[in-house]
Amino acid sequence: MQKTQVPVDRYVKVGSINTRYWMMGSGNPIILLHGGQGSVEFWLYNIGTLAKSNCVYALDMVGSGRSDKPQASYSLTYQAQFIKDFMDTLTIESATLIGNSMGGGAALQLALLFPQRVNKLVLVDSMGFGREIALGIRLTTLPLLIRLLRPSRRLLAPMLRNNFYDPQSIPSEWIELRYPIFALPGRKPALMAMVKTNFHLLGVRSQVFHPILSQLATITAPTLVIWGKQDRIIPVAHAYIAAKTIPNARLHIFDRCGHHPHLEYPEKFNNLVLDFLAS
Repeated sequence: MQKTQVPVDRYVKVGSINTRYWMMGSGNPIILLHGGQGSVEFWLYNIGTLAKSNCVYALDMVGSGRSDKPQASYSLTYQAQFIKDFMDTLTIESATLIGNSMGGGAALQLALLFPQRVNKLVLVDSMGFGREIALGIRLTTLPLLIRLLRPSRRLLAPMLRNNFYDPQSIPSEWIELRYPIFALPGRKPALMAMVKTNFHLLGVRSQVFHPILSQLATITAPTLVIWGKQDRIIPVAHAYIAAKTIPNARLHIFDRCGHHPHLEYPEKFNNLVLDFLAS
């Protein structure tokens, strides 16, 4: 298998936050938002194709990847404000937001707070539609568990099993790119703050998802909801809530697919998004 070309790392100061991002292409802006404690690498197999007809940005969200990890709440509102500040810094007036998991929740929050900045929304196995979330994430709300967490290659196998329907379908080159990010020092304080603010032992905190649910009907941006049918992190039932409640939404469910359809089925995902953007 031919290796995928990895985009060049760029950095920009968003306020005081040194922020790593990738940028490819020209045309209408698209911003790719990974999930909690993810990184730009999650979009490795999407950015090039989407950039053939658009200007695509993928960024390490504040507190994640190689971006700065300040002491902060890491609420969805805080993250949405950071995305807006990133757009302001790079003079992006409005963009299509494509968000996975917590990145989808932050994109939703931005669409509610600053609707004029969002052209279209693509929500990929997104947070924000209910309390239910994987037991493993709920258990990370126990501080002792995070303190004991030591990044190791042995942890990768169970993580891959939780996140993907077929871990064997994920190229080894991606795992080799992602592992150094997963093992970066200094992740824990930001991770603990993110977990404490957004989750408890019963799931997503009601103050996180209730305000979003109660305002979904006000979203004006055309929205594409994409989900993996066998998602073990956020149940596919949330996809139907999203599609039913957001006024101008369409839905696509990937069968035999987990929490990251853009990684398990990149070609189909890319074509789906390009068709949506062209409509």
